[in-house]
Amino acid sequence: MNRLPARSRSTVRLGLALAMLLPLGACGPAAESEPADDQDPAVAAALGDPLMVDPDLAGQNAAGNAASIGTQDGSVPSFEMGAETIAAARAEALQLVGGAGKMVKAPEPREISGRLPEGSTLTAAALAAAVPASGDCAARVQYTMDWAARLPVAFPVFPRGAVQEAAGTDAEGCRLRVVNFKAPVPPAEVMDFYYTRAAASGFSTQRVLQDGDDVLAGTKARSSFVIYVRPLPSGGADIDLVTNAR
Repeated sequence: MNRLPARSRSTVRLGLALAMLLPLGACGPAAESEPADDQDPAVAAALGDPLMVDPDLAGQNAAGNAASIGTQDGSVPSFEMGAETIAAARAEALQLVGGAGKMVKAPEPREISGRLPEGSTLTAAALAAAVPASGDCAARVQYTMDWAARLPVAFPVFPRGAVQEAAGTDAEGCRLRVVNFKAPVPPAEVMDFYYTRAAASGFSTQRVLQDGDDVLAGTKARSSFVIYVRPLPSGGADIDLVTNAR
């Protein structure tokens, strides 16, 4: 187990993930949102069945048992990239989307410069997560690894992921979760997994490349999510997952 040098490091890391949400709301080049219920026959066929949830895991993060989460003393789990870990992660990811043939390839990202317009899906998701109708939830977060195990059912930590930091709040109507973790598979596979989960759960989504991050975001009624993915030298992925959903 590796140990964080200080609690402030966690605060800074997740604070940056939250801070990245707000600049998305400023005006800039247009980028259209993409509805999750795209008419592509391949997508429709793959997402035809609802996500299956193990009854024994009701009320839990379904992938929590397969992910590594740190402890309250500041220690974080080691990150493994062995062949067995990668194979297990892929198998478990397939199980979480309904089995073989159900994983849908995420749409190609649109590279943007500047900032997105207020009407884009990504902007709406970012603002809904950080500042929903209940107020400034980002200002109320608490930093503890427990929040990684309290993510919405649709957006668990990627199987065999190693959680590095987590924060969240349920205060005054907020449902904000911010989790940083590493996954043992390439960024493209991470994006496919979360796109499939989001689409099957009825979210409208948008994917862009901005400032070196591959970003997927989505909204559904009053729920939203934003995920930032970066490649690791090892071939895995570094992920910031921000959700405001049940």
